[in-house]
Amino acid sequence: MQNNFTITGKFVDILKREIKSSVIHVKSGKIDVIEPFSGNENMLPFILPGFVDSHVHIESSMLIPSEFARLAVVHGTVGTVSDPHEIANVCGLEGVEYMIRNGNTVPFKFNFGAPSCVPATIFETAGAAINAEEVKFLLTKKEIRYLSEMMNFPGVLFKDPEVMNKIAAAHLAGKPVDGHAPGLRGEKAKQYIAAGISTDHECFTADEAIDKLSNGMKILIREGSAAKNFEALVGLLTDYPEAIMFCSDDKHPDSLVEGHINSLCARAVAKGIDVFNVLRAACVNPVQHYKLEIGLLRVGDPADFMIVDDLIQFQVLQTFIEGELVAENGISLIRRNLADISERINNFNCKVITPSDLEISDTDLAYDMYSKNIIVALDGQLITERVTARLNRNNGLITADTEADVLKIVVVNRYQAAPVSKGFIKNFGLKKGALASSVAHDSHNIVAIGTDDEIIARAVNLVISKQGGISCVGESDEMVIALPVAGLMSDDDGYEVADLYTAIDLMAKSLGSKLSSPYMTLSFMALLVIPSIKLSDLGLFDGEKFELL
Repeated sequence: MQNNFTITGKFVDILKREIKSSVIHVKSGKIDVIEPFSGNENMLPFILPGFVDSHVHIESSMLIPSEFARLAVVHGTVGTVSDPHEIANVCGLEGVEYMIRNGNTVPFKFNFGAPSCVPATIFETAGAAINAEEVKFLLTKKEIRYLSEMMNFPGVLFKDPEVMNKIAAAHLAGKPVDGHAPGLRGEKAKQYIAAGISTDHECFTADEAIDKLSNGMKILIREGSAAKNFEALVGLLTDYPEAIMFCSDDKHPDSLVEGHINSLCARAVAKGIDVFNVLRAACVNPVQHYKLEIGLLRVGDPADFMIVDDLIQFQVLQTFIEGELVAENGISLIRRNLADISERINNFNCKVITPSDLEISDTDLAYDMYSKNIIVALDGQLITERVTARLNRNNGLITADTEADVLKIVVVNRYQAAPVSKGFIKNFGLKKGALASSVAHDSHNIVAIGTDDEIIARAVNLVISKQGGISCVGESDEMVIALPVAGLMSDDDGYEVADLYTAIDLMAKSLGSKLSSPYMTLSFMALLVIPSIKLSDLGLFDGEKFELL
């Protein structure tokens, strides 16, 4: 497509830290000439490079890449640094290749990584494994721009050969390595960074981030649907503008409809952060760090940019990718191509469960173990706490206690027949009902919480009936959103999926949950690489000692 046109506005030159009224000439999808504009400047809009999400799991939007793109461009996002770790844990290399193929069907700049930790740990059952040789193969692909987050930081510290071979393969390919080291500081952080790991998106305090910055690491400020670290870290933009990026990590569809990186820019500017520092993190740093083929409004660059009405709210008027208008006035111009989304891959092989599968026998040994290892979910965080509490004993069983907000949590192996893993959890707040999801980082077995075994079984079986999805069951009603692509994503219209998600989220909250995003929080209760205590399909896991209880 020949995209030839001129556009006039206040050109925001982030690299030179200046704004100048200009006429920008686009020829064949590239910036051809930028020349001064000498007319009335008062009504001119602002022209700036497109936003880049510097770390996101597309799968967590519950949308396939082509649908994610349709929603994202409305907010000025022109590209992502995307870790296909989730689908890789379900479908292996085939899953990564699916994401690349589907992403290539739309005018959007997906930049995928080679998943480094599939499976994430040996303490859970995943659907696939990707070894060092397969990582090396992926890194030869032009669509693979980096080695995805190295979650196995103990493996780095102890120089595990398989881990080090993956890192070496990325370095040999000239591609950066993403980090994942929550809470790691001091000499251990220094050792981790010295292995050639260049970023971290898991800092939840400024002190931790500064410690890592001082050793040469770049910090991604994460604000997703569950983990929210913006408030703790945004001040870093003042002193470290060249080493900070914005990311969402995991973003549910309703949240993506509301906003993306543009929302973080508006919030940062409202806090008094210099606008050029903000835009450097949102537009420039990801492109330079990952060597992305995304334009920065320089002559010869791809014409990837947006028009906004001001540099305060960042309300996006138009978004262009390679000179093609892909969004205008809140409307996505990327069309759904049903022929391109007909392909579905999955890995689901479990049968319906019964309430008896979820029972916990009332023995003194079991009571002592479960009462001392109750998971505490934290709103807006991936980390959890561990508490001891009294549990109900009824008719020879240990059961949930809604008065004390202690619910049962279970993980059902979705890949093969196996005993159900069980535990107890606080802070979900349900008074009657259950939630279940086959989006359960990192191995994506089925995780569910609820007030009694019968209602939990109903929620789990709804997910199984759809070969993947999220469900909510109340006393008299139920709802399920089918996620037939790997049990993680829908290939329906993204805006319709967002509406359904809003409805099921409201239903969960009507059952008593006070969490801002109950399903996103639920999806991380099986994420073993984030402390302090989680539940996998193999049992309760101590994330600090890194061992099954």
